[in-house]
Amino acid sequence: MVGSTKLDGYYGCGYNIWLDQCMDVDIKVISDGNCLSSVLVDISYTVAVTVMLAFVLCLLFSFLMESSEGQLVVGFYSNTCPQVDSIVRGVVRNAMVSDPNMAAVLLRLHFHDCFVEGCDGSILIDNGPQSERNAFGHQGVRGFDVIEKAKAQLEASCPGVVSCADIVALAARDAVFMANGPAYQVPTGRRDGLVSNVSLAGDMPDVSDSIQLLKAKFLKKGLSVKDLVLLSGAHTIGSTACFFMKKRLYNFLPGGGGSDPAISPKFLPQLKERCPENGDVNVRLGIDEGSEQRFDINILKNIREGFAVLESDARLNDDMMTKTVIDSYFTPFALLFGPSSFEADFVDSVVRMGQIGVKTGFVGEIRRMCSAFN
Repeated sequence: MVGSTKLDGYYGCGYNIWLDQCMDVDIKVISDGNCLSSVLVDISYTVAVTVMLAFVLCLLFSFLMESSEGQLVVGFYSNTCPQVDSIVRGVVRNAMVSDPNMAAVLLRLHFHDCFVEGCDGSILIDNGPQSERNAFGHQGVRGFDVIEKAKAQLEASCPGVVSCADIVALAARDAVFMANGPAYQVPTGRRDGLVSNVSLAGDMPDVSDSIQLLKAKFLKKGLSVKDLVLLSGAHTIGSTACFFMKKRLYNFLPGGGGSDPAISPKFLPQLKERCPENGDVNVRLGIDEGSEQRFDINILKNIREGFAVLESDARLNDDMMTKTVIDSYFTPFALLFGPSSFEADFVDSVVRMGQIGVKTGFVGEIRRMCSAFN
């Protein structure tokens, strides 16, 4: 043998290749299983060049696959389905005309989708009792018909192109804007997941969670304490049922009985009047007292002053870290800019949430109907 060259450590495939440079050469390929099986062959120099070319192409393909993973872009459908924004916006607008609470419904749907298996439309699947949407943590979540209606129109215009997961994110964006919230761009390119099971939704944030547990659940999804406060700020729109208020109003103390002392004495009688101890648990009340149909910073003001409706919102004012975030929007400097800083930070958080566990590239599918796998 004339000599040998070692080609080692190529990123993406993990091969070590020794090429003996003579007419009859030995190529030893040791693979980690990503691209080729382990082989030991005797081949000619010409064939060796061919093998090396295939190897380089394999590396290139691996690099492209890795670089596309998890990457969403604004305007993903600009060439394949340019009417996606107008179609989703029109469906959301019509839904909000018939149901003023629909803005909160669609924003909540986006949150619940992303917190289980990532933002992949898994919550939309309806294939029996074991579907994720039937989980206890998803109680009261709706808006599925709105997403399905948008999907049907998109399939008629550009079949097999727009994912249900992206429709959920776009609908939430439009709902926020139509509720007087900020306009913002949504990176798209999500694909729909292939799994939907009720057992996977057992770790959803809950209104009765401690502040430490809430922070842990958000951290597990790659979200910060600031994100926790801002995404809780989404409660500026929408309502809740008296069912979720019973413990806080009538059985809060460790020994039983009593109300949450964090509730302002001025507000407690109003809550008890709307949700009497033995009253209808399905009666609804606004989560953001005095401003439940309008996206604004009033929710954080209510939390600071003891007018939080949900227990989980009230806990944000008990913890030093979350309270500091809330207070930052009420400093003299922040007040000079009005609600703009809160809105800008909310947009950052909701866009970040919308990238949790996304499927892209060749992972997942583009469903024909959002409620069923292909």
